[in-house]
Amino acid sequence: MKEILITKENSNQRIDKFIRKFLNEAPLSLIYKTFRKKDIKINGKPVKENYILCEGDVLRVYISDEKINEFNKPKDISKINCSLNIIYEDQNILIVFKPKGILTHGDSTEKRMTLSNQVLSYLYNKGEFKNDGSSFTPSPCHRLDRNTSGLVIFAKNVISSQIIMEKLKTHEEISKKYLVLVKGQTEKNGEIDAPLKKDESSGFVKVASLNNGGKSAKTIYKTLSFCSDYSLVEATLVSGRTHQLRVHFSYIKHPIVGDSKYGDFALNKKFNAKYDYDSQFLHAYKLIFNIKDGELRYLNGKEFIAPLSKKEKNILDDLGLKLL
Repeated sequence: MKEILITKENSNQRIDKFIRKFLNEAPLSLIYKTFRKKDIKINGKPVKENYILCEGDVLRVYISDEKINEFNKPKDISKINCSLNIIYEDQNILIVFKPKGILTHGDSTEKRMTLSNQVLSYLYNKGEFKNDGSSFTPSPCHRLDRNTSGLVIFAKNVISSQIIMEKLKTHEEISKKYLVLVKGQTEKNGEIDAPLKKDESSGFVKVASLNNGGKSAKTIYKTLSFCSDYSLVEATLVSGRTHQLRVHFSYIKHPIVGDSKYGDFALNKKFNAKYDYDSQFLHAYKLIFNIKDGELRYLNGKEFIAPLSKKEKNILDDLGLKLL
């Protein structure tokens, strides 16, 4: 049996999420079976997996010490090569630049060299992350596709994580802006309001009506400059769906240059041959904070920018496209 006193940093989160981080090597089936058997208790009473932890709670997990030692394994992060490009950091959040080619979270193809693990390694070596399975694990509040570069916000504590993730849902007090190179000449200003549906088996996202399982999705964009074949646009997410920008621009017949999933494959081949550029030209370049109240209100009015790479700037110069 393991007994854990819930501190302020671990309070105000679902108990199953806490247990999954504490028993990070345990199968999910075992964790939820333990809940069903009423072997996870708070203050002596069994609780369901959606119980919200409170500061001062006494959590008891009735699993053998042998099993706890087997499933509670510190993350192997201390020696990860950490070449983080930190844009901003304070006691609550960390904003880092994610280059193309690296995952935000691990998946079946890569579990170690991810942006999340680089951040954890950085904070562990600073002494800000205990890596003991029961302390809060700093985590990204949103993600970018492997081949999308740009800004990612990490939260250092539960309260900041909940605030940032809630603000990102509404997109009212934190605005994310992207630079996107697309096919053809776009309108000066545009709005794409098209619900999206993800096929979980293939990972492919398509436009679908709300009655057919689609979830509301809206993108606002303005054209910064254009030439005969391409437009450089600034896109703002009003909602945050998987592959939203990639699907939306493809839907209006202006697919993102270099997009191997939803793009114009002939154009991509031509563009790659000329510029040696084989990923989508999509860059999360700006974060704007307008948080008026709460513990993160000190961020109100702050803007953070990640410039395009030198290669991307050279491509735009060659095309005669300018950032206005």
